[in-house]
Amino acid sequence: MEVTRIKLADGVYLTYLPARKFKTSLLSAQFVTPLRPETVAGNALLPAVLRRGTVSCPDLGALSARLDNLYGARIDYTVRKKGENQCVGFVASFIDDSFTPGREKLLEPVAELLGELVCDPVTQHGRFVPAYFESEKTNLIDAIRSIVNDKRDYADSRLLQEMCAGEPYGISRLGSEKQAERLQPQKLYAQYGQLIASSQLELFYSGSASVERVERALRSAFSTLPRENIREIALAADHPKPPEPKLVEEEMDVTQGKLGMGFTCGSSDAAALLMGNTLFGGSSNSKLFLNVREKLSLCYFASSVYHRQKGIITVSSGIEFENYQKAYDEIMRQLEAVRKGELEDWELESARSVLLNAYASMGDSQGKLENFYIGQAATGQEETPELLARQVREVTLQRILDAMATVSLDTVYFLKGKEAQT
Repeated sequence: MEVTRIKLADGVYLTYLPARKFKTSLLSAQFVTPLRPETVAGNALLPAVLRRGTVSCPDLGALSARLDNLYGARIDYTVRKKGENQCVGFVASFIDDSFTPGREKLLEPVAELLGELVCDPVTQHGRFVPAYFESEKTNLIDAIRSIVNDKRDYADSRLLQEMCAGEPYGISRLGSEKQAERLQPQKLYAQYGQLIASSQLELFYSGSASVERVERALRSAFSTLPRENIREIALAADHPKPPEPKLVEEEMDVTQGKLGMGFTCGSSDAAALLMGNTLFGGSSNSKLFLNVREKLSLCYFASSVYHRQKGIITVSSGIEFENYQKAYDEIMRQLEAVRKGELEDWELESARSVLLNAYASMGDSQGKLENFYIGQAATGQEETPELLARQVREVTLQRILDAMATVSLDTVYFLKGKEAQT
């Protein structure tokens, strides 16, 4: 799959991916800015407020009418965390020109609207419209509060907060409730100005239009974008290994315990660690799933994730409170089995197949491609899915064993009921 990356302006880059098999085109504009406690909540709020209206379309009704005239095009705001950066902006999806009546061109008007949302928002007395600000601030606070309703997601986020305390990687993409509550209209408008002027802007396009046409459309759409003192993206710093594993317990009114475990990885062989994690807990054929969950029934769910940008592995599991020690011991036992190479041939090939299928299927979704390439740009990576697949094919068992030998326990987080005993 041919991918072209072009510098359009100071700190503005276009990733162009020609694709004719989709009936839609996708256009994305994402500002990449370091995760910081003092700005994270404001940055999370900004795209929601900007999506409320522009000077030419000052409310949601006018915006909807304009999108309807573009054959039902959609523009959604996004807030994502990629490595130690926050990515905020918009993703537009619209009928590809190859399928519009009379081959009407939609790229240019959609790009123009995207540029207006970023560069020309509706304002009142030099700040965002108060009603829009207050409404979206309430929505943000509600979204932060709702994280606790999904105990699995909550436990996963708390593990990262504890494991990476004091590091940007431990910061939630939405910020905290306290940070959101402190937001004020005038300060947010000033933060908006700083964000669009000094943050790296990553543009992504997938569709049938030529690269020259896409480049012209985006240069025109973002011609008024201010550019000054462009900040470099934040590359994730290595996570320091603690002298001893940290245990954090939290009590809530829950009926099922959540056991999270974080591990540091001392190897730089990312492909080997990716394979090792897939064997450990990264698929339905992994040791955690087949043994801890299926065979021993110690967990309602058990899986692991390799955080490549940070060089850590996290385990997520749901257990009965009284099974804490048994589950903990068995998770560690399965990790040791991977370390020692206690693997059947089918396990190795199954893990490889899972990863190769994931990379191959990425090309079937414009959304997955956009998320992948924005993530690569935001973390300073340049590999394509094809290159990553090749790296996985070349990984040997010995490399996996060497890489997994460097994995050590860092933090244990246990969410338990108020009456539970460990």
